Amino acid sequence: MSANPATICINGQWQNAKNKQTIDVFAPSNGKKISAIARGDAPDVDFAVKAARAAFEGVWSKTPAVERGRLLSKLSAKIAEHANELAELEAKDTGKAMKLARNDIAATVRYFEFYGGAADKLHGDTIPFLDGYQVIVNRVPRGVVGHIIPWNYPAQMFGRTIAACLAAGNTTVFKPAEDACLSVIRMTELAHGVGIPPGVINLVTGLGHEAGAALASHPDLDYLSFTGSPEVGTQIQKMAAEHHTPCVLELGGKSPQIVFEDADFDKAIPVIVSAIIQNTGQTCSAGSRVLVQKSIYDRFVAQLADKVRSVRVGAHDADLDCGPLISGAQCERVKGFLARAQADKIPVLAEGAIDENAQPGGYYVKPMLLGPVDPAHELAQLEVFGPVLVVIPFDDEAHAVQVANGTAFGLIAGVWTENGGRQLRVAKQIRVGQVYINGYGAGGGIELPFGGFKRSGYGRAKGFEALHEYTVTQTIVVNHG
Repeated sequence: MSANPATICINGQWQNAKNKQTIDVFAPSNGKKISAIARGDAPDVDFAVKAARAAFEGVWSKTPAVERGRLLSKLSAKIAEHANELAELEAKDTGKAMKLARNDIAATVRYFEFYGGAADKLHGDTIPFLDGYQVIVNRVPRGVVGHIIPWNYPAQMFGRTIAACLAAGNTTVFKPAEDACLSVIRMTELAHGVGIPPGVINLVTGLGHEAGAALASHPDLDYLSFTGSPEVGTQIQKMAAEHHTPCVLELGGKSPQIVFEDADFDKAIPVIVSAIIQNTGQTCSAGSRVLVQKSIYDRFVAQLADKVRSVRVGAHDADLDCGPLISGAQCERVKGFLARAQADKIPVLAEGAIDENAQPGGYYVKPMLLGPVDPAHELAQLEVFGPVLVVIPFDDEAHAVQVANGTAFGLIAGVWTENGGRQLRVAKQIRVGQVYINGYGAGGGIELPFGGFKRSGYGRAKGFEALHEYTVTQTIVVNHG
């Protein structure tokens, strides 16, 4: 993609920011500038919200659900047609390996395919009531929805939020992260190319504290979707609360993998390592804590360490196990956690290796396995957002559940045991939004409701639950005598 700063799209028209300012975009693999985007701000956001309002009250609210679904299905096919181009953009922009970027685009295709088929299947209800009355409960779109997404999975987040939002009949103003949004810009072009009407999808690039804050605090927004850190999520809620704008928030995790003494090591270890090195650990659902029963601790950790040592890190186009981190700031943040762990004398059990051909200037860090770690230590409590896996021993089921629930987060968990009773006993006690038994993750899990407990946020993305998030019920009571 060329360094074209006209990256704001409002009412189907591409334009520069009203302030004419831009933001440089750098490749994580080598730190070099690859593009520039518009530095949108409050006037751009206001213009975009007005366009979204006009489209909602005009053409989009009058478009039958089946027609909305057909347009989303067309966009799914168009994204699939441009999959190679989009994967290359995604990999260069985020630093992730090409194989992961290809998987991300495939998941994005599936989001639009799923919600294209679901658009006309969002049904209402009737309620038995008094004699002489008919009560109808409709699910109606919220209206104008704001989306603020992170930089770790821009393409997937575009599909996850936009597809469900539009399927439910809403219009949107979309603010992607300034660190990585080139695939999103291209997919917005494709969306208008398949016939999605002007004003239905409005894209405003810019900085979080400028364009993002202007969107979160806009008085004419009907709903807001945010994915990011708990700290920023708190600010988002405060700004939205000024105008009583409801939100759905996904705010990260500190997800445990619980390994019992009867676990199948050969099944568990590759999945556990994959769950922390995927996207170089920059994943809200990363399995960053591995809880191991004491009776197998030494044997399991020895095999886990061997697997971690085999991990290789390199540039996005080298297509290795890990790419670089997103930025120099994120790289320093992860290294800060590791330096403090070293100062606290936490043993390093294994580390991966940076490929000798990794490009100079890239934001590389070695994947690390550390332990044993005290459950109260920051490495076991805070989201590192890097390829850092910590090992925590436990005694029995009760202790495992206590440690698993012993953080402020509650997004995902993995349970590794062949005991069927234990599988369900433990799963039901863990306060997280998704529990995987003898596995972890589900290839995007487009159909599966996704969201957290506690500091991981509230509301649900994915599946039909997302359609419920993007609609509200309207009750009509008919007195027919």
